[in-house]
Amino acid sequence: MSVLKLGQTLIDDGGKIPWQVTEITLRQLRYFAVLARVLQYRRAAQQLEISQPSLSLQINALEEAIGAQLLERKRSGLILTPAGRDVAQKAIGILAEVDGLMHRSTSGESGLGGTLRLGSSPTIAPYLMPRVLRRLHEKYPELKLIIRDGPSKDLVEDLLAGKHDLILTQAPVGHDEVSFHPLFREPLLLAVDTASPLARSKSARLQDLSSLTFITLDPAYTLHRQIKDVCELAGAKLRMDFEGTSLDALRQMVSLGMGVTLVPGLYSRSEVERADSDVCTIPLSPPRLRQIGLAWRKSSGTPVAFVEMAEHIRDVARSEFADCVKL
Repeated sequence: MSVLKLGQTLIDDGGKIPWQVTEITLRQLRYFAVLARVLQYRRAAQQLEISQPSLSLQINALEEAIGAQLLERKRSGLILTPAGRDVAQKAIGILAEVDGLMHRSTSGESGLGGTLRLGSSPTIAPYLMPRVLRRLHEKYPELKLIIRDGPSKDLVEDLLAGKHDLILTQAPVGHDEVSFHPLFREPLLLAVDTASPLARSKSARLQDLSSLTFITLDPAYTLHRQIKDVCELAGAKLRMDFEGTSLDALRQMVSLGMGVTLVPGLYSRSEVERADSDVCTIPLSPPRLRQIGLAWRKSSGTPVAFVEMAEHIRDVARSEFADCVKL
């Protein structure tokens, strides 16, 4: 009787025709899981940081190994075949088990150690993480923390694609497969140039904003939605001909009198509240707050390392930024 083993040439019981059983790899399953979620080869390849031809080769190999077509091309894009839906569901389950096993083996009961890949919004990390990293380096000298910045939308997609272990972002994350763990709330402040009549105000109400023109970040950032919401509530104008990719770009536009914007409290403390600044920030009344937290895949469970990372970030916020955040 023949024994079925992946990746080996087998002979049936009659000793007739050999055939090759193609091995299914975790890489193929991960690539297919991402492609099944976004249903675009170009977008999936970008998230996986590979070329489209490489992605196509891996998907073709997976289809050959399974012996079924997993995707169909339509004018509107890709759709999953019945077999594709079944394989996608099973692939997600397999990857979740492997993901959980990896985190149990690398962090488990030992806490922070090894290598962690942290994705973070550029509106948060530069003004918070240097203080956190200093503490982590002192307590966990063997920890290797790899930090990559990206817009909120990309962070979540890259987290699901496996590029990040966890992300530092703001709520809402907008995906059922991601767990969000709140750390602190951060106020959004009105940024105006120092020549503005509002620059001398102690606070700004919504009705004070109705005649102003706001500039904002690219829609890929959650902050864009928050600025847009304030504009709609106040009856203010939102410029559509400029969308920044950084808070510094917005600040420079404000300093030139091109409009006003909202900036986070940590950014204001780091970059705006200086004696030589040509921009000033004003609290809103009532306050507008954004919720900052760590997020990771639900399939990861609740690793000790992630919990400890959250505690360290929260401790830094409490001890070093108590004047501009709320726990």
